[in-house]
Amino acid sequence: MGLGPRLDLRQSQSLVMTPQLQQAIKLLALSNLEIEAFIAEEVEKNPLLEGGVTENDRGPEMSADDVREAAPDFADSGGGDGDAPDEPVTADRLMETGDAGTDAPLDVDYDAEVFQHDSASDSQRGLDGGLGLDGGPSGGGFSEDGPDFSAMAGEVSLQDHLLAQAGSCLSGSDLAIAGIIIDLIDEAGYFTGSPLELAQRLGAPLVQIEHVLGVIQTFEPTGVGARTLAECIALQAREADRYDPAMAKLIANLDLLARGALPQLRRMCGVDEEDMADMIRELRSYDPKPGQRFGSARIQPVTPDLFVKQMRGGWAIELNSATLPRVLLNRSYYVELANGPQDKASKAWLADCLASANWLVKALDQRARTILKVATELVQQQEAFFTQGVEHLRPLTLKTVADAIGMHESTVSRVTSNKYLSCDRGLFELKYFFTSAIQAADGGDAVSAEAVKSHIAKLIAAEGDDILSDDKLVDLLKGRGFDIARRTVAKYREALGLGSSVQRRRQRALSQHAA
Repeated sequence: MGLGPRLDLRQSQSLVMTPQLQQAIKLLALSNLEIEAFIAEEVEKNPLLEGGVTENDRGPEMSADDVREAAPDFADSGGGDGDAPDEPVTADRLMETGDAGTDAPLDVDYDAEVFQHDSASDSQRGLDGGLGLDGGPSGGGFSEDGPDFSAMAGEVSLQDHLLAQAGSCLSGSDLAIAGIIIDLIDEAGYFTGSPLELAQRLGAPLVQIEHVLGVIQTFEPTGVGARTLAECIALQAREADRYDPAMAKLIANLDLLARGALPQLRRMCGVDEEDMADMIRELRSYDPKPGQRFGSARIQPVTPDLFVKQMRGGWAIELNSATLPRVLLNRSYYVELANGPQDKASKAWLADCLASANWLVKALDQRARTILKVATELVQQQEAFFTQGVEHLRPLTLKTVADAIGMHESTVSRVTSNKYLSCDRGLFELKYFFTSAIQAADGGDAVSAEAVKSHIAKLIAAEGDDILSDDKLVDLLKGRGFDIARRTVAKYREALGLGSSVQRRRQRALSQHAA
């Protein structure tokens, strides 16, 4: 065979993710608050976009009866005439066709339009009859007494509280060392550093480090700056003037108390049963984590992305318009720029901005409709949960929902990521409604793992003095129609934060002894 250069033609197929497709996929997985930050970045980059206005007119809520009729239809006319296509464009189809240059603009002048207030959040009274989730008036306004600025102020952190006390009783190098020690105190109030390592790092005498740490341990809250749980309890016992030799011996042997070795502790402490019960009651009054009375990092509450409310004719499902910003395309500004003097590069840049803006508006609208469609199917599948509680939660998979609404399983997975649903039963992540199946003992319909966990929690809560072992729980659950193994019961019990039968029996004995 001769060796030499030659030219061959080959055909191959490959899936190329366009920037528009990547953007659409990214938008599906973002929550409403993350969408707000994303839109802010896009508005800053694209001069044709306008955003930041709360979307109070997303549209009417969707009921479970008309979900099939709510499939999104978008104008995708290649010539830009705005005519609707013959067949609806699904979410998967929108991702497959990422040609933003041919998308018809979906901008609308909301100031010139008159919208019908047919959604629950469009009116003065919200889904909950005029009250927000926190019981206050909906709409974000203040009460008639005006804003409560004290509630708006952030809580004082533990470090700030300790630094203020250190500044009033320490000075010079002691104050500087105190600042470093306070930085090493965690949220629970414990000192996480080592005095010896700190002395070596600062080049200060160990005696001085120990002295400053001892001063900090006298600060409020009592017990702060301790290195161990025993030291924290001992500091509080000294403050309460209860640190006698017997109490000191009990605090030094907290591991024996945790194991319920009361006879051994009574011998070590030299007290009778009545005195031991009194000492245990005293220990229970102390705070093992004194630093948690103060806020260190302000915890942001979870904001729901969807509201579900049972109405007279079915279920009302709508997006949280308070956290969903709206994006508009400024057509007048585009016309002004297009009619001005431009070179070839400027025209190409302006065309890219227009195509990007059109696609973003369309992708956001598609995202909203897709989320509503998935949420509506979830409500249909788990209607028994919304009406009767967690014990009636059905096993559900992503594929079941995807097949029901005609979308890909990965699309449903992205839609349900980082999204929260608010209903009368509380706030739930959309992933919560997808649970594994537990077979019924009588061969009936399978139940969800969350329903089984609920039954286990109720059985343990009502066990009384007769502590239920895992084997006994298996028998009781089988009596309720759940075919479940003992190791599965143990796994679910541990996931609920419930101890074993030995631990619960020991804890009950300690409670009865200290009562």
